[in-house]
Amino acid sequence: MERTLIESLAQHAGERVRVRGWVNAVRDQKRVQFVIVRDETGMAQVALPKPEEPGELNEAVSALTVESAVTIVGEVALDERVKLGGLELRLEELSVDSPAEPEVPIAPDSALDKRIDWRYLDLRRPDRRLIFEVQTTVERAMREHWASLGFLELHSPKLMGSASESGAELFHVDYFDTDAYLAQSPQFYKQMAMSGGFGRVFEIGPVFRANPSFTSRHDTEFTSVDVEISWIDSHEDVMAFEEAWVAHVLAVVAEEHGAEIESVLGGEVIVPTLPFPRIPLEEAKALAAEQGVEVPGVGHDLDPPSERALSAAVRERHGHEFVFVTDYPTTVRPFYHMRHEHDQTLTKSFDLLWRGLEITTGAQREHRYEPLLAQAREKAVDVDSIQYYLDFFRYGAPPHGGFGFGLTRLMMMLCNQDNVREVTFLYRGPHRLTP
Repeated sequence: MERTLIESLAQHAGERVRVRGWVNAVRDQKRVQFVIVRDETGMAQVALPKPEEPGELNEAVSALTVESAVTIVGEVALDERVKLGGLELRLEELSVDSPAEPEVPIAPDSALDKRIDWRYLDLRRPDRRLIFEVQTTVERAMREHWASLGFLELHSPKLMGSASESGAELFHVDYFDTDAYLAQSPQFYKQMAMSGGFGRVFEIGPVFRANPSFTSRHDTEFTSVDVEISWIDSHEDVMAFEEAWVAHVLAVVAEEHGAEIESVLGGEVIVPTLPFPRIPLEEAKALAAEQGVEVPGVGHDLDPPSERALSAAVRERHGHEFVFVTDYPTTVRPFYHMRHEHDQTLTKSFDLLWRGLEITTGAQREHRYEPLLAQAREKAVDVDSIQYYLDFFRYGAPPHGGFGFGLTRLMMMLCNQDNVREVTFLYRGPHRLTP
């Protein structure tokens, strides 16, 4: 007999079916026994009459422990009094595929770190599964949009011979008789693809940051979504692409999961209007200051309190959850960001904030060899170690730009969670390498 998923039981009324899943609860009453069984699609009530002289099947039900993996055979009976889908299974056969120990080590309200210690048990909760159903839809919607515009997918190396971003956040790896580093970004390779004539590329993959931070938005390994586009006129083209892409993704999520996100996770998926507001960095600081927070000085990036204050101001003034912050100074941007012609201290770059959280950094890149080399030297970059990268621009590189997008940060906001650890399958941080 084939397995029947719980979500489809109503289609089998009066039929004998085979259900496989986990014991969610057991209610052993005087005249009847109930087992709530759960699979990846939902929960169902299983019922078994209990005579004065209990039989072997009654004894097997009495011996069940919560979270045991079981196979149940029974007849589907419609009964509108049953809260779980208006039906129940009338138990005929029970097999324990794998028994659970009597005391489950975590509960839904256990501390986050303890739940991560037992992550596989935590993931059995329907609300945790929903997060990854939403993530699957998010990535599918992203790919649909890219495919419609002729993007190519990359899988860039994660072992590098030099830093791709700030050297202070590098993970060092012994690599035969030399040194290697875990990739902090596919940035250099995305740009190589531009010089290779690929035109438009994306990558969804792991990146690594040796950042000793324990905040709710940081991790040492996370999934980055990266995009790079050729033949642009400015970073405005990159922002225009990103906002349309984000709006498409959220529209798909709202249609497929919006009601469930609201009922199960307490969040609301709002499809944004276009265009997103754009605010230069120093103006953004002034807006944040009006909300009563102390903002960083000239030449510095926004800090988290300033980001939240700015987003609050944008919601109030523009009725929008998203905002592009533009025109970052060279002091807080890497050497490969293109600079404004009218002010060489400012870059053609941006961050995208959503509900007070930075989810994207992007820019137009400097594609001309000599200016790029000069900017690298000005930033005190060891040009010998990245000469292979600089070589990408020696034989006709197109004007291009792109962005890196934090998938876990998006998911944290989308699923109304307080920490990226909740939306990461297996979190990695300064003090966590297991499970």
